[in-house]
Amino acid sequence: MTSGPTPDVSVETAGAPLVVRTVALELPADASLLDMLPEDHPVTWLRNGDGLVGCGVAAELRPSGPGRFAEADAWWRDISARAIVRSDVHEPGSGLVAFGTFAFADDSVESALVVPEVILGRRGDTSWLTTVSSVGGLDQLDRRLELATRPPAPVGVSFTDGALNGQQWMAAVGEAVRRINAGDLEKVVLARDLVATADEPIDVRWPLHRLATGYPTCWTFHVDGIFGATPELLVRRERGLVTSRVLAGTIRRTGDDARDLTLAARLARSSKDLEEHEYAVRSVAEALEPHCSSMNVPEAPFVLHLPNVMHLATDVAGVVHDAATVSSLELAAALHPSAAVGGTPTQDAIALIAELEGMDRGRYAGPVGWMDAKGDGEWGIALRSAVIDGATVRLFAGCGIVADSDPDAELAETQGKFVPVRDALSS
Repeated sequence: MTSGPTPDVSVETAGAPLVVRTVALELPADASLLDMLPEDHPVTWLRNGDGLVGCGVAAELRPSGPGRFAEADAWWRDISARAIVRSDVHEPGSGLVAFGTFAFADDSVESALVVPEVILGRRGDTSWLTTVSSVGGLDQLDRRLELATRPPAPVGVSFTDGALNGQQWMAAVGEAVRRINAGDLEKVVLARDLVATADEPIDVRWPLHRLATGYPTCWTFHVDGIFGATPELLVRRERGLVTSRVLAGTIRRTGDDARDLTLAARLARSSKDLEEHEYAVRSVAEALEPHCSSMNVPEAPFVLHLPNVMHLATDVAGVVHDAATVSSLELAAALHPSAAVGGTPTQDAIALIAELEGMDRGRYAGPVGWMDAKGDGEWGIALRSAVIDGATVRLFAGCGIVADSDPDAELAETQGKFVPVRDALSS
C-alpha cells in the first residue's frame, strides 16, 4: 500500500501488536451466520448467505475530513504490518480484517474503521473463525459467539418526514432540473431522508435478518450504526483483479411478472435513464483506468431485477497493475463520489447537493465494506441504508436527476427505494 499521513490519534497503533488466529469451521450448509451474531458491536457483510459477521472491538480509528481515507489507510497499514497472524484458511476475508464506513462529504460526520475481536466467515463450502486480540488476550474470545440471542422485533415503529417533506423535495428536484437545463451541470443525485421512531431501542440484528432474507443478492451490511442492503458494489479488489458494479437508472416493480418485463424493456430503452447511467459508468471507468493495465467496460447495461425495483447495471472489470501499492480502500477513495451518487461534473454536483438537500448525508452513499491485511477487500456504496441510534432510525433514498427528470416520478422512485429498510423495521 502507498504511504500516507500518520493518524493524529491511534491508541491501538501505539499499543501491543494484534494477535490474529483463523481456524477452519464445519458449519451446516443451511446455517445462518447472522444467527450466530451477538449484540456486542455487531458488524456484517453478507451476500447470498456468504461473507463476514463479527463482534467486539479489538481496534478502531475514527478519521474525519478530506484526509479520512488516507488516514485510515495509513493506520491500517501500520496495524497490519505489526500484527501476528496465523491462519489455517486462505480465503478472502480470513486473517486480519477491518470493517469500514466513510462519510459522504469531507465536512460531514466521523468515519470509522473497526477491527472486531471475533469474526465468522464463509465462502462457498469453506467456513472459518478468526479471533483478534493484543498479545496474551486470546483466551476464550470465541465464547462470545455462545452469547448470540434471537433479536426482538421493533415495537411501535412510526415514520415521519426528515429534512424535507415530499413537496419541498420535489421543488428541489425542479430547481436541479432548471440548473441542468441552464447548462450549470449534467447530472446531480438528490437524496431525502425519512425518520422512524420506535417505542423501544431497536436491535439492529432484526432488520439485518430481514434484509438478508428479502434481498439475498444485495450486500447486507452493518458497521458502526449504519446498516442496509446495497445493490451497488463500489469496488472489489481480489488477487490482482478489480470489479465495480455501477447502477444508475431505476424503475419500480409492480409485482406482476408480465408487467415488470414490459417495464424492464422500457427502462433499457429510456433515453433519460441511459443518459444517467452513461455518466455513472464513465466516472467509474475514468477513476479506475490509472490503476489498471487492462479494463472491460461493456457497451450496454443489463437490467438488474431486485424484489422492489429494477436498475440499469454495468459490471466494470480490470487487472490492477499497482496492487502492491494501492489498497482496495484507496481504490474506493479514488472512485468516491461516483456520478451514481454525486453527479457530473463532480464538484458542481456536490455543491448543488449541499445547497438543495437541506440535510447532512452522514455516511449515506459513502463507501462501506471490509479490507484484509493484503489490501484486498470489498467496498459497497451505502445505499438502501439507514442510521440507527437507539429507538430512532434515519432512512435515506436518492435519485439521479438529469435534464428531463420529472419531480413526481423521482419522488415515487425514492418511495420505492425506502421499501427495503421500511419493511425490515416491521415485525
